[in-house]
Amino acid sequence: MDIPSPSRSYRVDVVDALRGFAILSIMLLHNIEHFDLYYFPESLPVGIKNLDSGIWNSLFFLFGGKSYAIFAMLFGFTFFIQSNNQQKKGNDFRGRFAWRLVLLLLFGIINTAFYSGDILTLYAMLGLTLIPVRKWNNKTVLITAAILMAQPIEWIRFFSIYGNPGYIISPNLSDYYYGQSGVYLTGESFLNLVKGNLLNGRFASLFWSWENGRFFQTVSLFMVGMILGRAGKFLSSRSNNLFWKKGLILSALLFVPLYMIRVNIHTLVLREALSQRLEIIISSWSNIAFMIVLVSLFVTAYQTNFFHRLLSTLNPLGRMSLTNYVMQSIIGSFIYYGYGLGLYQFTGATYSVAIGLLLCSLQIFFCRWWLKNHTQGPLEGIWHRATWM
Repeated sequence: MDIPSPSRSYRVDVVDALRGFAILSIMLLHNIEHFDLYYFPESLPVGIKNLDSGIWNSLFFLFGGKSYAIFAMLFGFTFFIQSNNQQKKGNDFRGRFAWRLVLLLLFGIINTAFYSGDILTLYAMLGLTLIPVRKWNNKTVLITAAILMAQPIEWIRFFSIYGNPGYIISPNLSDYYYGQSGVYLTGESFLNLVKGNLLNGRFASLFWSWENGRFFQTVSLFMVGMILGRAGKFLSSRSNNLFWKKGLILSALLFVPLYMIRVNIHTLVLREALSQRLEIIISSWSNIAFMIVLVSLFVTAYQTNFFHRLLSTLNPLGRMSLTNYVMQSIIGSFIYYGYGLGLYQFTGATYSVAIGLLLCSLQIFFCRWWLKNHTQGPLEGIWHRATWM
């Protein structure tokens, strides 16, 4: 079976479902983290605490650093679709895309008011990198993406530290800003929460992303998603199924040694300053390898009759990903923060993941209801109309 040409307009259902999967997994992680208000209730029964620990470790192993990686890759894929559609009409999409990123930045600022870990503002800034590379050939884009994925800044830091035996580790700036967040996250004033998130929490999140290699990783994944769009790899075909099966095998083989090195890095490299830098690099690589495992499994399973019906329930969640992402921040902050119900004091990972699953179920029902009468979600519609006004 030949691959349909990606040069024509198309909406790929598996991409919507995959984006919905990312939203669902992000929701679960945010809930057990209490939306960055880390607190572990001491009054819970021992059995629940043990279960909390298992759920926490399992969810972060499965989704930590992987869900947002999927989101970033699909951001690049969506850029290709939109740019390609406009190119067919003879339109230059660069200026329109830049304006679209400005709008995304505004959505991100609104979202940050409720949850400082917002990723939209980062995507709005880094998304500009797609404009100059959109006409590069695939080989050049892939080489650039590989260089960025290698974490060049961290390697420069590593060798600088290696050549300086007297180097002293300085504290991360994100630790300082996160250290200031407890007062307004647990406080009862919503206005103080908004002020704290916008003036303090935004810096905490951005510095953390920089300190953990997320800037380069995100741009690299944008480019990978664009290339996957060009190649039509999310379209259903025999050759594409083989592509994802090969990707599954290779990424699984890469993940195992990378993960083993990651968990033993401080034993393998005794000098703390060096092991910290290597941990950032290896963690980034192992997360991407496992992300490819998840994506390959998802896309392959989606093509089978047995799993298609189950996984396609996530399509509405993915089609309204912007609305759902912002909605979960608004609802989650009210559930866990001090200005709302303050449930951070009473819920460990077990109860929080149950809340997350309930919220995801409600979001799916809401999306189905909304999309019966609308082609886009509420925020997606505003974003689209504002983009083309």
